[in-house]
Amino acid sequence: MQAVMLGCVLALAPSTWMHAVADSRIRTVAEVPARDVAVVFGAGLWSGRPTPYLAHRLDAAAELYRAGKVKVVLVTGDNSREEYDEPDAMRTYLVGRGVPDDRIVSDYAGFDTWDSCVRAKKIFGVDRAVLVTQGFHVRRAVALCGAAGVESYGVGVAEPHDATWYYGGIREVFASGKAAAEALVRPDPMFLGPAETGVAEALAAGGGGAR
Repeated sequence: MQAVMLGCVLALAPSTWMHAVADSRIRTVAEVPARDVAVVFGAGLWSGRPTPYLAHRLDAAAELYRAGKVKVVLVTGDNSREEYDEPDAMRTYLVGRGVPDDRIVSDYAGFDTWDSCVRAKKIFGVDRAVLVTQGFHVRRAVALCGAAGVESYGVGVAEPHDATWYYGGIREVFASGKAAAEALVRPDPMFLGPAETGVAEALAAGGGGAR
């Protein structure tokens, strides 16, 4: 019995850690503090266009931009093969929602949440950000970005409790263990490479400074 109880405690520890780190940093679009940069995590494409969940993340980011809460949007996603380009699809969608092209910066090697957070810090020089994703994912994003050195608030996009939402919630239970290990070990992302000036240039073009 003690072994079972210990196993349950260990299994729940990563989720408990994420909630402890992130719960106080979750906000709505209206409530979130202003930051220079919003980071939008990829969530898949259908026929080259953002899935509904990704579109909802981008809608929230566009709303943040229009409200003056952020000045630049960093879109981070998968472009591991020529025919699959999340960041460019995200950019096109945002431009269609009124975000100027020169206020959007693309990270083409954001293959998972940890990679996106580390690259935001080490490659793009982001120290503080608003993270935009679904509610079931936002705590992991905030916790991992914090471990990567990005002080952040998270905007959790609400969704109907459909099959995708339940799948996402269940997936987070298992992903929390991986996240805790990443926060502890802090591995390099799949691709690191040289620093890029896209965020700084976009802020300078818009008259922005670091917040």
